[in-house]
Amino acid sequence: MMRLFIAIEFDEDILQALTSLQSEWKVLGVRGNFTPVQNLHLTLAFIGEYGNPNAVLEAMNSVPLSSFSIELDGVGTFRDIYWAGILENDALSNYVRRLRRALAENSIPYDRKRFSPHITLVRRAEFNGSMEELLKNPPKGAMEVKSVSIMSSTRGKNGMIYTKVGGVEAN
Repeated sequence: MMRLFIAIEFDEDILQALTSLQSEWKVLGVRGNFTPVQNLHLTLAFIGEYGNPNAVLEAMNSVPLSSFSIELDGVGTFRDIYWAGILENDALSNYVRRLRRALAENSIPYDRKRFSPHITLVRRAEFNGSMEELLKNPPKGAMEVKSVSIMSSTRGKNGMIYTKVGGVEAN
């Protein structure tokens, strides 16, 4: 069994924007588990414990991927998780809907929560200042999505380690 998820991996410009924001937050006094740069990604479908990554890859291959753009859009919090958002985007939403349908049709389990595109920047965040301070300087950046990856996550001694298991390229 492997702990799997399907994700978009970011280019250097997006990673730079996100890590700059994390650094800024640290200076402002945010404490918590900051997501390491190599783990920053946009989850499209969380599968969880599953023994057959090839079946997931086959389902992914059944969904044509045309390249599309994504753009960073604001920051926010879910309880003690601080995140950066992705601008609402029909191409992204449509791809995720078709991808999740292909997973369901192939009896591959996944987390059915509504897709809410965000990038987790800090887990178990603590901050005593004003949220306005944190939200006033959102990261800027956009990229062309040309591939989607299937990732495995394993617990290492310093947190989660994400490894690309396979992927699909835009046609």
